[in-house]
Amino acid sequence: MPQMAPMNWLILYFFFTILFLMFNFMNYYMFLIKNIMIKNKKIIENKKMIWKW
Repeated sequence: MPQMAPMNWLILYFFFTILFLMFNFMNYYMFLIKNIMIKNKKIIENKKMIWKW
């Protein structure tokens, strides 16, 4: 029915918006940030920076 077409577009818009948000959240929280930060701190602490001015 043509009268119901806007309702279908709205439902599809919400569906793909929620799908997009879920995809982004899953990619963001897929790995642990704490472990990477600890590894980076160790690397930075081990390197001595000698400034030559």
